[in-house]
Amino acid sequence: MLRFILGRLVSLGLSLIAASLVIFVVIEVVPGDPAAFMLGLNANEETVQALREDLGLTGSKVSRYITWITGLVQGDFGTSYTYRVPVSELILQRLWVSLPLAGFALILSTLIAFPIGLIAASKRGTAADYSIMGGTQLGIAVPNFWFAMLLVLVFAVKLRWFNAGGFPGWEAPGAALKSLLLPAVALALPQAAILARVMRSALIETMGQDYIRTARAKGLTRRQVTLRHALRNALIPVLTIIGLQFSFLLAGAIIIENVFFLPGLGRLIFQGITQRDLVVVESVTMLLVFAVILVTFLVDIAYALADPRLRRRS
Repeated sequence: MLRFILGRLVSLGLSLIAASLVIFVVIEVVPGDPAAFMLGLNANEETVQALREDLGLTGSKVSRYITWITGLVQGDFGTSYTYRVPVSELILQRLWVSLPLAGFALILSTLIAFPIGLIAASKRGTAADYSIMGGTQLGIAVPNFWFAMLLVLVFAVKLRWFNAGGFPGWEAPGAALKSLLLPAVALALPQAAILARVMRSALIETMGQDYIRTARAKGLTRRQVTLRHALRNALIPVLTIIGLQFSFLLAGAIIIENVFFLPGLGRLIFQGITQRDLVVVESVTMLLVFAVILVTFLVDIAYALADPRLRRRS
């Protein structure tokens, strides 16, 4: 087991290094000078140059990369060009929106997917199964931002049950949760479709095992066999997908947060890109990549604990 964990840690470290290089190179080659953007088109060149020096943009790209990575390792995310405050403060403020949103969406997707996947597996080959699979295929194919706009049109514009966007803060928990409901649903529906299909496939595969046939031969009903035996063993790949979905929901809500004007990490990245705030974009993107890789690492460890065959293969 120790060898398995060490191997995954090495893979995690190499993935982080590769991700940091890609993020830095991609952002650095994006056209546009942050100093010139901040000062405007009519700014004096000497003033622009002075601001470049103040922002640390005059060094070589290698030295800037090393400085950036060293700061991240030490917990220093740098100072935002635009807001002139530490990026870590911006991240903490926005994390209190993105993290609950991701958790809320994950809970909704799980509550939707489990019964749907269970019904589809138990009704395999029937009209109910085909209908559910067709609906999940539609849920996967349609972009979540289209769901978001549809939800705003119906529940905010037509019915006026919810606000079209904004976040009131956690001083009023009820209003805060209400403002996160529509974006959470928009994020959850496509993920629920994926999870339901995985749940169905895992259950169908498990129902074909020898011990399931033995349980049926002893007189247990199909419902009893499914709930007592098959469901427990089918949860291993399902839980793996749930873990991966959480990191995706945390990192992939940029469009949804902008549709609903939520002050989360996704909107912070979008604002940083439009304002050429390289420090914010690089640091927040790297943080989200780290979250995705870390969750993947934890899922691998949990999966190995549940299935010893993976440890033997490593």
